[in-house]
Amino acid sequence: MSWFTRKDKKIQESGKKDLPSDLWMKGTCCGEILYKPELEKANSICHHCNFHYPISNNKYLEIILDPEYKALFENIVSTDILNFKANKSYEDILQNVPDNAEAINCYYGTIDKHKVVLSIMDFKFIGGSMGSAVGEKIAKSIKLALEKNCSLIIICQSGGARMQEGALSLMQLSKVSAHLSNFSKKGGLYISVLTYPTTGGVTASFGMQADITIAEPKALIGFAGQRVIKQTTSQDLPEGFQTSEFLMEKGFVDLIVDRNSLKNKLINILSVLK
Repeated sequence: MSWFTRKDKKIQESGKKDLPSDLWMKGTCCGEILYKPELEKANSICHHCNFHYPISNNKYLEIILDPEYKALFENIVSTDILNFKANKSYEDILQNVPDNAEAINCYYGTIDKHKVVLSIMDFKFIGGSMGSAVGEKIAKSIKLALEKNCSLIIICQSGGARMQEGALSLMQLSKVSAHLSNFSKKGGLYISVLTYPTTGGVTASFGMQADITIAEPKALIGFAGQRVIKQTTSQDLPEGFQTSEFLMEKGFVDLIVDRNSLKNKLINILSVLK
């Protein structure tokens, strides 16, 4: 009898199919097991808790812009200005990214016939960090929006300033802020969309300088990290600290908008304000 049991077991084991491990993931917010293809079909929005996972540059283009658009400033890319070397050199990091890839991509197009300049940050490129190329592309986007008399929209997704560029990275905060100030004085409409995560120097500059600040649900938005703040203040942080909902309650965010409703909300804003 034991022989048959072993034989049956062998048959069962040989009939098993290995499922690809990359088809499933554990939810960041709710901890539920999520089927990746299903999540992608839903624009990477968790159906359990409505957490909005980061999506690609192309996906935001598909969601927001009308089909006809023009890519801008593709020739502006990061370089190893300071010859930075640590565990891995900055030059090696830059050489291993696709051609013309950058932490922000810029476009000129329309949203329901409203002309816009749209800049989209990409967290997959060195954590969406803000270096000299990012600052220059945003500055040129602001200038173009002024020249074309159209609105500026920036999708923010970043870990902050890029350490490999040192003070040159920090200089981009004041540079972009100065351009935005000029844009505002001349009547330009700037809308920022804060996604998961928006932190550090991006939050301290153009992320929070918009006429209308929109956030995706449950996005992490802040300057310093929670652990650093807690160690500095020696106090327990409030529940939901640094989430979109917490910031809206405190008056730092104007709207929390589901990704599937973002285009319609932008159309409404542009129709009224522009």
